[in-house]
Amino acid sequence: MLGVMKATKVMGYQDKSSNMSPRRIRSRQWRHSRTGTAVVAVLALLLATTAWFSLVFSGTTARCWHRFKDWERRPQAFSWGRRRQDSSSYMLQPPTSSPSPPSVPHLPFPTNTSLPSAGGELSVKHIVFGIAGSSHLWKRRKELVRLWWRPKDMRGHVWLEERVSPEEGDDSLPAIMVSEDISRFRYTNPTGRPSGLRISRILSESFRLGLPDVRWFVLGDDDTIFNVDNLVAVLKKYDPSEMVYIGGPSESHSANTYFSYSMAFGGGGIAISHPLAEALSKIQDGCLERYPKLYGSDDRLHACITELGVPLAREYGFHQWDIKGNAHGLLSSHPIAPFVSIHHVETVDPFYPGLSSMESLKRFTRAMKVDPASFLQRSICYDHNRHLTFSVSFGYVIQVFPHIVLPRELERSEQTYSAWNGINLRNEFDLDTRDPYRSVCKKPILFYLKDVGREGNATLGSYERARGKYDLKKKVFCFPQMRVLRYVQHIEVLGYPLGKNWHLVCSTEDVLQTKSDKQ
Repeated sequence: MLGVMKATKVMGYQDKSSNMSPRRIRSRQWRHSRTGTAVVAVLALLLATTAWFSLVFSGTTARCWHRFKDWERRPQAFSWGRRRQDSSSYMLQPPTSSPSPPSVPHLPFPTNTSLPSAGGELSVKHIVFGIAGSSHLWKRRKELVRLWWRPKDMRGHVWLEERVSPEEGDDSLPAIMVSEDISRFRYTNPTGRPSGLRISRILSESFRLGLPDVRWFVLGDDDTIFNVDNLVAVLKKYDPSEMVYIGGPSESHSANTYFSYSMAFGGGGIAISHPLAEALSKIQDGCLERYPKLYGSDDRLHACITELGVPLAREYGFHQWDIKGNAHGLLSSHPIAPFVSIHHVETVDPFYPGLSSMESLKRFTRAMKVDPASFLQRSICYDHNRHLTFSVSFGYVIQVFPHIVLPRELERSEQTYSAWNGINLRNEFDLDTRDPYRSVCKKPILFYLKDVGREGNATLGSYERARGKYDLKKKVFCFPQMRVLRYVQHIEVLGYPLGKNWHLVCSTEDVLQTKSDKQ
């Protein structure tokens, strides 16, 4: 009986298993397999985490990590060679990857034997000019260079992309040089021109000429006008045995934002000391390969100088002049700084009414040469009895306001121009500007330079009244204010050499003499 019961139980169990559907059997098997996989994954994660922590906090790994971060923070990501026992300079190991990382030549730089002694006074003969030009424009642009070039006193070259006919050069102009081939360099900027590569190498090519007794290299364009005497005076402030980079930014915020506020714009002129030129000549070709996307020449030059760690020494007399239209507002409010250069002189209106652009520039440079230090410097004078304000910009214009205008307002440039990009809003310019007077009764009467000469130690300038489109309205609506100036046609200004202290406020009895057609 017991055996029968056991058999029955066994048979009952077997019958229960056999009655389960195949779907339920597969479900139970899947649950068992999923649980096993999860357990294995958790164990693997724990093992990996333990191994990672042991690796990170080990002494060897920490030391390697710190070494890597120190290498990463260096200005140049390259390996240094061993320091020589008999020399204080470091030698760089040549990079093996492309493009090459920033590098610097031997430090410190050896003293160049061609440099004059520090005690000798700087003169224009210690400067080599590198003028960027185009063979297609040289026939016209050479007349601009002729306005300021001194063939007997100055050294330099005009660098063109190809040769020009011999009759297009003469002894009164700088010698013409043909730039080296630049086809090996990459240029990928979609809006610029590859000529920027050629022009950026003018400095290196000028340095490699090996001219003796050179302290400074000055770069400019063939449409740049330099005031050479003031340039020398500005460079005297600096030590030519140091690496120095001098110039000025653009007048346009847009241009400075696109390029850099710490970049010297090439059209306004760039002055580079001999040691800096030597350092650039060693690294420039490799540096240019790192910046194929840049637009022009001055931004490429700035990029390479930045790799050397040399900042811009800004001088307010270097003028890029990224403007169009009437430049009166800038010329009549020059900052208290020696006027050194202007650029884009062909894209602005003639400076003096009734003259062509070239005739205006001839008169402009003639006044500049008579008294370079005083040129474009402004004196503000008042006639309190007649309530008149005189703003004298020597060599250019006298503005006579029929009311009292305070110096703080006159310091601002009257916005008579637009930016190079066509924008004429005040916040486009990187200088203090003011809107022109809307009231015709507040607008000044303008007397432009007619002639200038020297009388002993003084300079005598003659200024002639210009005809304005508001003259008739002034006669009708502004009679009380304009009565005293109605018949004044000429003003003469007697100026004396500037001392160390430049005085902006003067006395009309000492400076101004007026001539009228009727007393």
